[in-house]
Amino acid sequence: MTKPAKPPTRDPWDFPEINYSEEAPRTHPVPLHEQPRQIRIEHEMAIVRAQHERIARAIEVFWGDQKCNDYIQQLVFDGGDSVGRTRIGFKRDVLSALINLLSLHEIRKKT
Repeated sequence: MTKPAKPPTRDPWDFPEINYSEEAPRTHPVPLHEQPRQIRIEHEMAIVRAQHERIARAIEVFWGDQKCNDYIQQLVFDGGDSVGRTRIGFKRDVLSALINLLSLHEIRKKT
């Protein structure tokens, strides 16, 4: 009686050779301004949320309404939120995120 043939054993470290050809397209990270709109919104909101949780929650509540634009503009230009909370200012990255959110915000039409 003959034994069944064993499958050939491979060395587990026998990886195929990597071929770096000049014709291969180079990949690179996609710049933020080329990312889909929702990704950019989430990025800017993460910056605001990291330092100003209450402001981020308010933006999320008002998102899609004219009140969101009004709220962000009041924060940026007047330094307060009309509830008596005034600010001296925002750090540069938060200010940039708020302004970017203004440009990304779209007001939903009420039907």
